Amino acid sequence: MKYNHDTTKEESFRTHSTVSPEEILAAGGPTAFGIKTGKNREELKTALRNAPKPEPFTDEEWNSLLIQLQNDK
Repeated sequence: MKYNHDTTKEESFRTHSTVSPEEILAAGGPTAFGIKTGKNREELKTALRNAPKPEPFTDEEWNSLLIQLQNDK
């Protein structure tokens, strides 16, 4: 696996590597890649179940986002 960040102090908070689609395909696809890297669906399901509930946008945040969308057209 290659890492998409350097290990300078400014970047040291990053702990996850990035992987290209080509690397996943070379490993034999997503399932094979997950097995080779020690990841599995059950861990993902558990992590998602235990994750905090997302908080909805406040009215102020929502209005700000709508304005950004209009300005970015």
